[in-house]
Amino acid sequence: MRQFLPSLSLPLACSLLWACTAADTNSPVETPGRPASATTQLLEAGAAALQVKPPIDAINAYLDGFHFYNGHPDVQMEAHHYCSILNEDVIQCVIFDGNTKDAKIMGIEYIIDEKLFAGLPIKEKAMWHSHGYEVSSGQLVAPGIPAPAEHSLMQRLAHTYGKTWHTWHTDQDKTLPVGVPQLMMGFTADGQADPKMVEQRNRRLGIDPAKTKAQRADIRKPAADPDADGWQRGNIIQLEDPTGSHLHRPARATPTTTNSRASE
Repeated sequence: MRQFLPSLSLPLACSLLWACTAADTNSPVETPGRPASATTQLLEAGAAALQVKPPIDAINAYLDGFHFYNGHPDVQMEAHHYCSILNEDVIQCVIFDGNTKDAKIMGIEYIIDEKLFAGLPIKEKAMWHSHGYEVSSGQLVAPGIPAPAEHSLMQRLAHTYGKTWHTWHTDQDKTLPVGVPQLMMGFTADGQADPKMVEQRNRRLGIDPAKTKAQRADIRKPAADPDADGWQRGNIIQLEDPTGSHLHRPARATPTTTNSRASE
């Protein structure tokens, strides 16, 4: 954490990451099932009061960005990352489709420093995406923290790579986690992300994109490893889906959800 937020002490940095809350983003789907009974609610309250949860307590950073399905760059969605920093070079994130209590876990992302990434096999590198453009463009943000803290965090993240799998495709109107996990990618250049999707996220979270880019003008965008972002070279890696599910192409971004959805 000290390397990610070098000007702050560890306890202060952790507290500042949660200093402010971002505007609510609700999950785009409702899960079928019976409402929680009084007994379930009582058990939940008891567990919350009595059980210790070190892995959950270690989550101390909230990042908001965008993903698309590897091989389908036109099928895009917003992703809310809740992350724990394992050490100076490794971060692990749980990805949700919103930032409210009913948000669904969409997947996971592992983030590693460029030095660790350089040591990976070439075939492995193709499944990871670079973060340099996401940072320099202002697409990746840490809502609600002071500008100096976010700047330090983004300066570090610009030199990292992420490996992301989505397991619940709520952006595809899936009300249950059906199908197979899908490998996701991040944007690498202007003109790739749906501008309406980005604009409605910025408006909802109160982000001024021009101001964000100006604040990051001094952050050097590193040259991405040529073996990362495999989709750009036609190296599309996905699991075969025996259910025959296929993806919707998004048509619009709405002001109340984290993604844009369309019917087939």
